[in-house]
Amino acid sequence: MTSVWTHLTVDARDPGRLARWWAEALGYQVVRELPHEVEIRESADRLPGLLFVRGGGVKEGKNRLHLDLRPADREAEVERLVDMGARHVDVGQDGDDWTVLADPEGNEFCVLRQAGD
Repeated sequence: MTSVWTHLTVDARDPGRLARWWAEALGYQVVRELPHEVEIRESADRLPGLLFVRGGGVKEGKNRLHLDLRPADREAEVERLVDMGARHVDVGQDGDDWTVLADPEGNEFCVLRQAGD
């Protein structure tokens, strides 16, 4: 027996706001929205998705799990995401193969160098 990965769950102070931010960042769509949780996916019939649920407290420390994005043009994508409200963060990264950013609620993610660079 195997399992199907349906979504990655993210605690958020404002699930709707953060879900819409990530939907814009990834080109995803909101597929379900309730006051306490919002799910986004690439399309309604495509798994996995990201599920944003109301979670208490402020994020403390480095994420133990994060997303890696690999755009066609890292510099342009970093600029776009920062313009949307992401910010550069230092989590002790070493090297120039990725740029570490944080979303509007402080969750770190990486924007990787283009494949073949």
